Amino acid sequence: MFPYRIVVAPSGFKESLTAAGAAEAIAAGLRRAAPAAEIDRLPLVDGGEGTAAALAAATGGRMVPVTATGPVGRPVRAELAVLGDGADREAHRGNGPPWVGGTAHGTFVVEMASVAGLALVPAGLRDPGATTTRGVGELLRAALDLGARRVLVTCGDSGTSDGGAGALQALGARLLDARGRELPPGGAALNRLERIDPARLDPRLAGTELVVACNPFNVLCGPRGVARVFGPQKGADPARVAELSSALERWAAVLARDVAPAGVALRSAAGTGASGGLGAGLAALGARLRPRFEVLLDQVGLDGRLAGADLVVTAEGALDRESSRGKVPGEVARRARALGVPVLVLAGTIGEGAHEASLVGMDAWSGILPAPVALPEALARGGEFLADAAERALRMVLLGSRLAQRSLSS
Repeated sequence: MFPYRIVVAPSGFKESLTAAGAAEAIAAGLRRAAPAAEIDRLPLVDGGEGTAAALAAATGGRMVPVTATGPVGRPVRAELAVLGDGADREAHRGNGPPWVGGTAHGTFVVEMASVAGLALVPAGLRDPGATTTRGVGELLRAALDLGARRVLVTCGDSGTSDGGAGALQALGARLLDARGRELPPGGAALNRLERIDPARLDPRLAGTELVVACNPFNVLCGPRGVARVFGPQKGADPARVAELSSALERWAAVLARDVAPAGVALRSAAGTGASGGLGAGLAALGARLRPRFEVLLDQVGLDGRLAGADLVVTAEGALDRESSRGKVPGEVARRARALGVPVLVLAGTIGEGAHEASLVGMDAWSGILPAPVALPEALARGGEFLADAAERALRMVLLGSRLAQRSLSS
């Protein structure tokens, strides 16, 4: 029966479904349409919510609870992951050392979203000019306290746009205005930055390998700078976007002058805009910025599981122009196309530029809502809508298969 083997490889739906929840919903819908199909569920992480736990589970690692400063300054409960020895080392050939083992304490994973994610910012406080990445720096210090010599920082789902300034402050850097006063939290304050005093930066950073798994399409400044592209999604109006764009330009200039190693590009290098510019802040500390899917998806053996599939179903909350630029469906589609496997995409909404999905190997796509519904209802019923959409889509695929077989036999 076609399709005999289906790989279900979605990302999560923000504020509605985790990647695992989305995979289960899709699988349930597919089973209603094709009970005999073999379904391989492979929920995928992109560096955002749930990444640390997913990597710990995939490698036989463990989670360490930590209390840190959240994006609006309130304490939040977060976790560090310590990876085990079960990761696929072959996935890292040609990409430097594997991100497991190598020290007595293994590799630590700091998930940016767990302390500075948009989900931690109450709706009434969504202002990326005021939120902070301080908690990211606190998690890094916690990892250092536990003996880390290698730390992987995963970027995604951020609610901040401070260029990583808060993280650097938590690690000991002093951000000073023209009168020598410490700047308050938030990206907007960087417009008043005069100099950075790095004298008190944690000295253990010098002996620690820092790697940032990020979207390489995100840059700090310029026409596609992070404030312009993602600021509105985090609550910034046009005036705030302009203010943040100016602030991050200043941040890049002062950071390059006072902290970053010579030759490190911060304004427009790949990944510097990751998580509201956290990529740039950590790059100034010597971190290597690497495409997140090279680090994350290879851990779960994605290519091998796609190779034996008849169909791949992936999904995300919004299919738009950004989907083909460093999002899970785009990466799944690129890899599936190379293997000759067709790809179906299900999305909460279909936005501007969605047609570009076909350029990277998404063969068909569909929204999951059966009719216009209010956003709170859509979020609450995401699993139900996704399962029903998966069933509808597969029934159409099966109908097309039957028509094709009928045509060949006539």
